[in-house]
Parts: sequence; structure tokens; C-alpha cells
Amino acid sequence: MKGTAPILARPCAVLSPRLKGALSILYDVLIVGGSFAGLSAALQLGRARRRVVVFDSGLPRNRYAAAAHGVLGHDGKAPAALLGEARKQVSTYPTVALVSGEVAQASNAAGRFAVRLADGRSFEGRRVILATGISDTLPDIPGLKERWGATVLHCPYCHGYEMRDRLLGVLATHPMAAHQAAMLPDWGPTVYFSQGRFEPDEKARALLSARGVVIERQPVAALLGDAPPALEAVALSDGRRVSVNALFVAPATQMASSIAHQLGCAFEEGVLGPVITTDDWKATTVRGVYAAGDAARAMHSITLAMADGAMAGVGAHQSLVRETPGVASGGTR
Repeated sequence: MKGTAPILARPCAVLSPRLKGALSILYDVLIVGGSFAGLSAALQLGRARRRVVVFDSGLPRNRYAAAAHGVLGHDGKAPAALLGEARKQVSTYPTVALVSGEVAQASNAAGRFAVRLADGRSFEGRRVILATGISDTLPDIPGLKERWGATVLHCPYCHGYEMRDRLLGVLATHPMAAHQAAMLPDWGPTVYFSQGRFEPDEKARALLSARGVVIERQPVAALLGDAPPALEAVALSDGRRVSVNALFVAPATQMASSIAHQLGCAFEEGVLGPVITTDDWKATTVRGVYAAGDAARAMHSITLAMADGAMAGVGAHQSLVRETPGVASGGTR
């Protein structure tokens, strides 16, 4: 989970005067998404002196979280501050342009890509990197949404340490939720709320028992606490209350943008939602299109998104090198 109030990229007229009449410029790479994966890709390509433009809608998935954890060298910093510094560093490369705006349309004509922003601006490029991210669909339980990112959390590696030694719960939303419940006792006493739908199998029950996890099968009806986002307990559908100070939940996810669909990329169905199919170099099933970050992987974190972006940037750059005129090429992928 990531970010406080988002920091928007600076207006393109200030950041990069050459973006006026941008359609006349054929960029090497169009990067759709200006959060951790997209900026990481831009950094690699900028250092390779390639013409790159990064489009940022200013709505990172982690905007509900006050601090980022598990990011080596930056543990505990606000995600928005990390992104602000990243934009500052990336913008020092003269071939990289940052544009505030949402990409609404994308097309591919014989390997030449075009994108159109919601405000009508258009850009063309030889490659596309999709770092569009995903959006979360939270369970419709009273009191949950207003605590999201504070005491209702998705990742124990990102937030478990800050909740150590408190009363913890896991709200099951998918069959793998019992696996998360088995991890949580490393941070505090844990209750697994199966919601009456996601009963652990015999092997999982044995592990949960050995780890001291209590299984509660009655559905959670509401989250309780006098001063949200503080969490004191959950109310069950039978009227009982169970004391809980933090609740971990893995919400269903969906693509935050339709651009991958518009370009014809293939998807895999993950446990929580669709994931863009990529190879080891983050190339999608569409030639010239790469994908990185939460939209293209099942496990999510800032560190993994940055690594993904770096790989996509390198992959896109090497494909451009292979396309040098006069050099036999196995394709643009």
C-alpha cells in the first residue's frame, strides 16, 4: 500500500517545452503510469539516452497509506515523498519528459503506437511500457473503507511490524487467505475470519492450530471503534464482538486502466484479479508492449514494482537496439 495525498507531475509546459506539438515527435518509449514501476523504467531508459515520455494520472494505488515500509534505504518515508524525489531525479535526464494526465486511448498501427490523453493531447512512440497499476475493490462491510490504509491493511510485510503485539485479524476474501493468517502470528495474536465461505482444508487447519490462530466462522458484519481509523473490534453477524486492533484483507483487484485491453494484451487470472501476461523481460504478448508493476505481477510492493520497471526499461531498450537499421532482428519484442 502506498501514498498520502498524491504529488502531481509538473505541467508539461514547465517541465518540457519540447512537448508542444508532441504528435510530431516519435518517442522511443511511451510509459503509461508515473508511479514506482513507470519511473523506474524511465530512469533506465533516460540513462540510455532514449526519448521517453511518462504519463502520470496522479492517483497511485498507495495514496491511502502514510508510510512505505520494506523499501531499502527509505523505510518509513511517505510514498508521496518518495515519488516526488523520484520525479525530481528522473527529470534531470534531458531525454525524459513527465506529463500530468490520464491516457484514455491507445492504438497500434504496424508497430507504431499512439496514445491520446483525456484532455486531447496525443503522442506517438516505438514502444509502450504499461505501468498502469490496479485498483482495489474493498469488501462492503460498514466501517471498513474509512480504515483502509491505517488499521485495515493488505500486506503484513508492508505493515505488520507497525501492528506488532496488537490483536490481529485476517478477513478472508479468497481461498488463499488462510495462508496469510498462518503468517500473522509472527506479529501478534491472530484470528482468522473465514466469513463462512473460505474454510481452510485439513492441512491448513493443522498449521493454523500449530501457530495459535483462532478460526472464527461467523461472518464479520461491521468494524467498530469510536474514533476511526482506530479499530477496537469487529461485530459478527450473530451479535458477538471480537477484539481486533488491525485487520488484514486482500481485496479483489482490477486493472486501473483499460489501455492493456485496448492494445490486445493477454491476461492471466490471478487469485485476486487479472494480471497482464509477461515474459522474463516484462514483454507482453503484443510486440513492442511491456508491462511492469502491480498490473503485471501477483505479489505487490514498492520494491517489486521498481524492480519490474527496471526490467521493463532494459527490455524495451534492448529491443530498440535490435531494431537498428541494417541489423537482422528477431522482432521488436
